[in-house]
Amino acid sequence: MALDITAANSIFVITVTSLFNAPVRLENYAADRAWDSPELEMAETAMSIDGYLNAGWVPNPVDQTVSLSPASSSVPVFESIMAAQQTARSVYRLGGEITLTSTGRKYTMVNGLLRAASVFPAAGRVLETRTFAIRWQSVTPAGI
Repeated sequence: MALDITAANSIFVITVTSLFNAPVRLENYAADRAWDSPELEMAETAMSIDGYLNAGWVPNPVDQTVSLSPASSSVPVFESIMAAQQTARSVYRLGGEITLTSTGRKYTMVNGLLRAASVFPAAGRVLETRTFAIRWQSVTPAGI
């Protein structure tokens, strides 16, 4: 049995309760990568001088980069967060949820911050992808 692994029917919603009245669905991602997240370090390790590997669990935030087409209607959402943070000289907390219909999985992101962003698109023959970096306190997977 072949599994469907398309990302085309995914749903990515963010919330910024102190800025938007309702959750916002992100749309019109970059062609090659909608979002990305590097590996999460799950343990701190130290090798003892006599050859034993010692380890312990450590909490770490989850970094995510969202890549949007320069024509995406979701770009103004991130620009609004950027502007609000600059005006308030403070940060706004985000929530998020990704539903992957194809694999039957859902990921809930908690206590996020817009950590970095491209302030405008690069321009070549056409406008290029905009990236927005979010750092989440935690991400919890579940079935849908």
